Amino acid sequence: MSEHTRHRLAVIGGGVMGTNIAALALGHGVPVVLVELDADRVESARMTIRQKLKHAQLMAVLPEGQERGALVTTTSVKDAADATTVIEAVTELPETKAKVLAEVSGLVRPGALLISNTSCIPIDELATSVARGEELVGVHFMNPAYLITMVEVIRGTGTSEATMEKATALLTALGREALVIDDAPGFVINRLLHPLINRAAGLVQEGVASAEVVDGLLQGCLGHTTGPLATADLIGIDNLVDSLRVLHERTGDPECAPCDLMLEKVREGHLGRKTGQGFYDYRKVDQ
Repeated sequence: MSEHTRHRLAVIGGGVMGTNIAALALGHGVPVVLVELDADRVESARMTIRQKLKHAQLMAVLPEGQERGALVTTTSVKDAADATTVIEAVTELPETKAKVLAEVSGLVRPGALLISNTSCIPIDELATSVARGEELVGVHFMNPAYLITMVEVIRGTGTSEATMEKATALLTALGREALVIDDAPGFVINRLLHPLINRAAGLVQEGVASAEVVDGLLQGCLGHTTGPLATADLIGIDNLVDSLRVLHERTGDPECAPCDLMLEKVREGHLGRKTGQGFYDYRKVDQ
């Protein structure tokens, strides 16, 4: 049995990160069951995964000669029961993630690897909801997961060594490089990035500079590849607001209280690339 076929991956959530992770796994020959509870979004998720695989192929980031894994889509979490690894990639709301992890941990066999792709919620907090907390680990894939090879792995205080070994084996099969950190709200990447985005949005709100100027300065002077506000549009401003609230509640850091402009954009439905408008307008670009 090859390194790839011994993994049977279930991804819970067919949004931006769920489809990213599914595309990454399929492109590396790992079969995927994608669970999307909203039946209206299942076909959209399949199309998105096909587009991302095509993009990955064009960017030459998939292993040469590797046959793609098989994709199954479903609206039932029960179809994840036979997975060797389940990756939770639902919305960044603690109660939603806890509910999904509790359900799936009661379905899979003991010894199955449970991964949360949470960007901010502590793993120890989520571990209280699962049947076997030692089998849960955090793996923070970056967006887009099939292009960015580095991942942040979060070891909870109860995460076992066997779980860490299984996570390492899966990430190796997916061609990812991992750096392991201890558990904390926001971990490393988003404890730094999300307050930066919030502060950048605050500068636009105050009229200090436009989004283009803020991003241009961060790109040109500090080497930020895309700029914080273009990054916000890629992540999804609604997801950022949810994550900032998690950070603010758990750390008390005032820099993590979402600024009024971010909240206004969420109210207006201007969530970034996925809606065609955020800090930038993508509607003309995509036509």
